[in-house]
Amino acid sequence: MTALLRYHAALLLRSQRWLPPFLLYAAFLAISVQAGQPVLDSLGYSAAALLPVAAWLARICVTGEPEAARGCVAAAVGPARSHVACLLVALAGAATLGSVTTLLVTLLSDPVASDHRTRVPLAPACGAGLLAALACALLGTAVGALTSRPLLRSRGRAVLALLLAALLSLVATGSPAQAAVQGLVTGSRSGTVPLPLLPLAAAALVTAAALALAGALASRRSP
Repeated sequence: MTALLRYHAALLLRSQRWLPPFLLYAAFLAISVQAGQPVLDSLGYSAAALLPVAAWLARICVTGEPEAARGCVAAAVGPARSHVACLLVALAGAATLGSVTTLLVTLLSDPVASDHRTRVPLAPACGAGLLAALACALLGTAVGALTSRPLLRSRGRAVLALLLAALLSLVATGSPAQAAVQGLVTGSRSGTVPLPLLPLAAAALVTAAALALAGALASRRSP
């Protein structure tokens, strides 16, 4: 499995198709997150913006492999393992991006609540931001897995479904990503640091189910 992950990671890096979502994420953060803002609010913005990036990255990984190469890899290791490996590489990329961004945002932000008077401890805030970012990366990967091949083969329908699913994941009540981000925003108002452990666990379960479904369908629909 390690060699398979390295193969898909090399494909992703060499294709440079990861640049657009990464640059879009950086542009959003440059506009929305500025030095001196309350730390929990800034961490909430950065975590929320990571979800569509993770979904986009998952779609890039799933669709970036040439057909001939995909057939060879599927014949060697099985279509399910190859497909899940693509999605795991996307998840690792999104999680890494979210972790680095969380550290930078924590350093740039002001350790205060929304009232700019109540102090917020940086270390717990950074930990909460990391958990929220991981929850959004997980759920974004699940969205990408469920809105790409082999579930949706039409590019137009897949992109539209990805955008709608990403939006709903961020705003729908009960969504793990919405709960994690809302927890940070609410904590900033009260000056307390929440730990989004339940949203993270829920996002992990949803993502595991999405990857299992995508892998099973990849195995069934493989030529």
